[in-house]
Amino acid sequence: MSELPSPRTVGRYLVRAAEPEDVDGARGVMLDTFYREFGYGYVPGWHEDVIDIDGTYLTDPRHLLLVAIDTEDPGRTVVGTTGLLSRGPRHPPHPRWIAERYPSGSTAQLVRVYVRAEHRRRGLARVMVEMAAEFAAVREYASLYLHTNVNIAGAQPFWEDVAKEIFDARATGEHGPGFATVHYEIPLPH
Repeated sequence: MSELPSPRTVGRYLVRAAEPEDVDGARGVMLDTFYREFGYGYVPGWHEDVIDIDGTYLTDPRHLLLVAIDTEDPGRTVVGTTGLLSRGPRHPPHPRWIAERYPSGSTAQLVRVYVRAEHRRRGLARVMVEMAAEFAAVREYASLYLHTNVNIAGAQPFWEDVAKEIFDARATGEHGPGFATVHYEIPLPH
């Protein structure tokens, strides 16, 4: 079994597993997304992986952090991220039945699928999600789960194109006002 997915070129970008020198750039993409896109900033209970990227993603063989790097930038800037964790959704805030359907250990959870605004619409998120799904299949996870706030521009059409909706939690308000959470599953490649 290959340890990490093979790097892929997408136009001027290189998508590959994160390395130690990518940690600060990846963290910057994530934090900027929390503050600028989501508008609520860093929330310790939701974002502990962002503070400990090394311990969360780089040292656990069942976890993965992918980065998209702008190869035309002299600094080879990280412009996108996608993480995969070996844990299912937590109850609360998610419904108990969702947590039971996607238990930790056998579920790969897709997280931090973020691309800086000026680098979107170039196929980066799609390639990172495909690579994460391949990683999950090789590691023999039973399912690949994610949830997203569909109030974020472009989120719902993207996920509906690559995933199957499991539960639309907008009516439940599971994360509180301003969140429009929808749960998805991505089919794993065979």
